[in-house]
Amino acid sequence: MEDKPTVRGGIVGSGFAASLHYEGIRRVYGTNVELVGLFSPTSANARRFAEPRGIRTFDSLEALLDEVEVVHVCASPAAHEAVAIAALSRGVNAIVEKPLTGYFGDGSPDFHISRVDMEAAQGGAQASIERMLEAEAASEAKILYAENWVYAPAVQKEREIVEKTGAQILWMHGEESHSGSHSPAYGFWRLNGGGALIGKAVHPLSAALYLKRVEGRARSGRPIRPAAVSARTHDLTRIDDYVDQGHLRTDYHDVEDFSATHVVFEDGTAADIFASEIVMGGIHNWLEVVANNHRAVCNINPNTAMQTYNPEDAQFQDIYVVEKIGTKQGWSPTAPDEDHTTGFPQEIEAFYRAIATGNPPESDSRLAADCISTVYSAYLSAARDGTEVPIKTYD
Repeated sequence: MEDKPTVRGGIVGSGFAASLHYEGIRRVYGTNVELVGLFSPTSANARRFAEPRGIRTFDSLEALLDEVEVVHVCASPAAHEAVAIAALSRGVNAIVEKPLTGYFGDGSPDFHISRVDMEAAQGGAQASIERMLEAEAASEAKILYAENWVYAPAVQKEREIVEKTGAQILWMHGEESHSGSHSPAYGFWRLNGGGALIGKAVHPLSAALYLKRVEGRARSGRPIRPAAVSARTHDLTRIDDYVDQGHLRTDYHDVEDFSATHVVFEDGTAADIFASEIVMGGIHNWLEVVANNHRAVCNINPNTAMQTYNPEDAQFQDIYVVEKIGTKQGWSPTAPDEDHTTGFPQEIEAFYRAIATGNPPESDSRLAADCISTVYSAYLSAARDGTEVPIKTYD
């Protein structure tokens, strides 16, 4: 039996996404992962993350990149482009968290999206996409798009069905919603590039774009791409008559808390994607596929693999139930292995295998580019009260 290849990896960032990637790395089995260390621009945060995990910290990004073959880009979305290009320029593969990139304003701390023409924001995001793709084309390394929904078991099962039956997907609709982001930086366009649309809708949107790519490859040998989008966004928790009962996060500086997006593909089929910060009771993640030969509902979470009834909230104080559940009292859709259901360990496993073998990943830079291009065309549509906007795609 051949020895498994060893791949040296590093992490940039020390927040929620970095924790997910770290746990995913621990579950890689197809390659030997040597986690070299971590860089975070705030040294206190770096130490807080690294010390309990026994990870080495680096004083600079460059120092980390000099010692690794792949870097997990888990920093703020506003830093994704710079970190990824720095890695690619050194021949280091970049696993880039969602969203791939975006438009983040002029860098000033008082930036507010209301003062920007959305067509300029769309152009800024597209320019960022193109710089990242150009850096990848000039490098021996690759961008691997960390979209866990692509690798979720339900979505991969749907991939198998589409490929083996030659299905034509006619319509998809899906959603990611919950009661507000984990991140204290969320809510500022200058840090995240938008709100619910770019922060949450990218998950079911990427899955829908991915499945149309799969369908196209299976039926004609070429992916089916998005062509146009119409969208509406809302600031529901900031309307004048909103009554705050304390159950939803509301401290958004200049981002939307609801989006509805209608995507038309180049073959005339469609997808409808919803995202919001106004849903209580845990994360609501699903994608339904309506095809010419079958129908499938991909429940990411909640799931019914396990359900628990707990008469007293405090009794489950030290027991993880499911993300964003709010209360552990009563019946809950308890997740036996939430990361597995949502595709996180499978994603990281696939990426390390791709790096070790040189084979392309299912979730790559082109899928990421199409997703962000769709998102910013959707923002432009919303600014125009839902008028359809064409989507630029990247070959």
